[in-house]
Amino acid sequence: MSTLSEESRQIVASLTRRVGPNADIAQIAHTITLTLRDMDAALTPIIGQQGVIALYRRSLHLSISTHSRLAGTYDSVQTMDLTALKAVLVEQTKADALFFGEVLLTTFYALLTTLIGPSLTARLLRGVWEPSLSDIPSQENSP
Repeated sequence: MSTLSEESRQIVASLTRRVGPNADIAQIAHTITLTLRDMDAALTPIIGQQGVIALYRRSLHLSISTHSRLAGTYDSVQTMDLTALKAVLVEQTKADALFFGEVLLTTFYALLTTLIGPSLTARLLRGVWEPSLSDIPSQENSP
């Protein structure tokens, strides 16, 4: 379980880095849904679209236990409708939306780990958590 805790910290750090220090609620919601889209893109070739949707639905169901205000969201999710999730997230406070995103992403990761193992999960989602070159701010060289 220590590996999951390490991965959970990496997921939270990645989300925090992607959101940035001065993000508004719309940016937070966009970043959470973009991360889920990245996870979908990484996993669909391996477990299929229906597999990703099943993991998303289960993760959402489990995560709602920490945010009962979002309970109606689960009832309306038959597919991985990230637009609906984003609409609900923008109605939350920044702290609540960010916390829910962290819980949702770490729950998704934990469920996937139970299905395919920690090593394969880490390899498949490494690109989602690690910053890409485009995420690193460029440094301007002044003469």
